[in-house]
Amino acid sequence: MKNILVPTDFSENSWNATKYALDFFKNTPCNFYLLHVTLISNYAGGESPIFPADAILEKTILKQAKSSLIKLLKKIRKLPNIDKHHFYTLTNYNFFIDAVRNQIEEKNIDLIVMGTKGASGINKVIVGSNTGDLITQVQCPVLIVPEKAVFSIPKEIAFPTDYNIFYQPTILKYISEFTKMYDSAIRILHIAKKDEKLTEFQLENKDFLNDYFLDEKHSFHRITSKKIETGVQCFVESRNINLIIMIAKNLNLFQRILFRATVEEISYHIEIPFLVLHE
Repeated sequence: MKNILVPTDFSENSWNATKYALDFFKNTPCNFYLLHVTLISNYAGGESPIFPADAILEKTILKQAKSSLIKLLKKIRKLPNIDKHHFYTLTNYNFFIDAVRNQIEEKNIDLIVMGTKGASGINKVIVGSNTGDLITQVQCPVLIVPEKAVFSIPKEIAFPTDYNIFYQPTILKYISEFTKMYDSAIRILHIAKKDEKLTEFQLENKDFLNDYFLDEKHSFHRITSKKIETGVQCFVESRNINLIIMIAKNLNLFQRILFRATVEEISYHIEIPFLVLHE
């Protein structure tokens, strides 16, 4: 049974992420934990957070959150293909990251699903926000679902890499699990500058990836582009890419693809889900 944590603020993009997760795992038995965190910062003054009395919390803040979670659960139960899923609601009054970390440990969470609103650019919305903190500070796989993402069977999954990182088999196994769910093809993508050649170390890492995915549908691709994010966009547009997998360990590549400040014509930020993995 897979344990999935879905933080929600009851917004439309949060609801979209919830629906996407339910569709993606419709054939997989799952425990879904719907978590609403009332942020301490929302009630803080000055440098020190202010904690309202427990009685006030229960009667006002948490009571409202619990009511909204019940409504959300009723909405979910009207959806199709949820017979393999169990749902639990959680409320917390804490700093967001602390609340998530606590639930990861207590519920043995396998994956976090988080919605984002990226119309004005993923950098402006995510960096410094709950999602940005989540994928950079929490050592748990995170599925980021942009506001315009609509579930479709992931026939092709893009895996951008510069081959400068040796990926441990444990993290590659997680990628394999995702590809096997829908018999997806893994498209290993390298964005290179003109006339750039791979070093011996890069070639060794590429060969290792080829050996690891030997029994699965996979292929290697090279796109020449001065800008990494532009190259990824070109690749996404040229193929039927339904999901992008990123390894947070490869910090430079990770930041360029996910946190680029200028996002003109970078539609994958608002259409394609990202699976962020940690070693």
